[in-house]
Amino acid sequence: MTPPKKQAPGASPAAVSMADLARELGVSMTTVSRALSDHHSIGAATKQRVLKLAKKLNYQPNHLAAALRKGQSRLLGVVVPYIEGKFFPSVIQGIEQAASKAGFSVIVCQSHEDVQLERRNVETLLNAQVAGVLVSVARNTLDYHHFDKVRSRGVPLVFFDRTPATELVNSVVLNDREGAFQVTHHLLEQGCRRIAHLSGPPHLNIYQHRRQGYLDALAAFGIAPDEELIIISDMTTEDGAHAMRQLLTLPNPVDAVFAAGDSAILGALQVLKGQRIRVPQDVALAGFSNEGFTAITEPQLTSVDQRCEEMGQAAVRLFLELAVAPDAPLTQRQVVLQPELFVRESSRQGQAQGR
Repeated sequence: MTPPKKQAPGASPAAVSMADLARELGVSMTTVSRALSDHHSIGAATKQRVLKLAKKLNYQPNHLAAALRKGQSRLLGVVVPYIEGKFFPSVIQGIEQAASKAGFSVIVCQSHEDVQLERRNVETLLNAQVAGVLVSVARNTLDYHHFDKVRSRGVPLVFFDRTPATELVNSVVLNDREGAFQVTHHLLEQGCRRIAHLSGPPHLNIYQHRRQGYLDALAAFGIAPDEELIIISDMTTEDGAHAMRQLLTLPNPVDAVFAAGDSAILGALQVLKGQRIRVPQDVALAGFSNEGFTAITEPQLTSVDQRCEEMGQAAVRLFLELAVAPDAPLTQRQVVLQPELFVRESSRQGQAQGR
């Protein structure tokens, strides 16, 4: 028998391959493969020899390689803009929980808000023969043709949170319009009337719907929208700070700010505190996403929860439904989750007395 390969000092033992078993036994890899899978063409004695050596050398089958040879896998591919904050990590956690229960593993790719990288992510996942692709599109994705290849290969494709501005896509989304309506309506109930809105890139569905919810609430109170109070940016903390400084220069000051993302409202809070402007007595604040930091700022920030884990779980369930009938005609399937408003000190009426 050939002596085992020597390992460098301190190195982890090399995994035993099917080729190693074949070489030790003096048989072909096909024979080893068939013996391990209990194929009827291999005699009992040969099967016994293969299994005995496999156990002795602690051979572990490479299920991914086997799946790729068959043109299929138990892998789900996920593409997200980034993995930071609360939202996307929590969605991924929901995806992994639901995928694991269904017998799938998960590969996660980040586009870093870059459509070119997003295209490469999709290509990488298709080359890995994933069973399905779950995507939240990048901030600068305006052309969605790179997803056509996913569909053309018959691979189930599900979008979540950020979805293409096209018809006939399968998606899981939050009712962003309702969430924005709730939080703006809450600010109006506190007596606020000059409410600014910090919005994101208008081509993204989430910001379109949040802006509309804001407008709906103003209309419900008979308030005409003021375009100078709607500021569009990329919704970073720096953007929120810049927008707040811009709002403070207005001759008719705002009494509240609703941002379509928590990072932006955090930037607004930092500027107000730096200028010793009281929150919420002088300016009430509210955000969207219910990031972890909203509960530990001073004051704590009102925000809309997006049911992150539920979104991830729902995306996997939708994938499983699509996988059952891969040849079915393409029809739009959309799962809509309902938001929940968390009212905290930054907008609470009891804190705003003396406005």
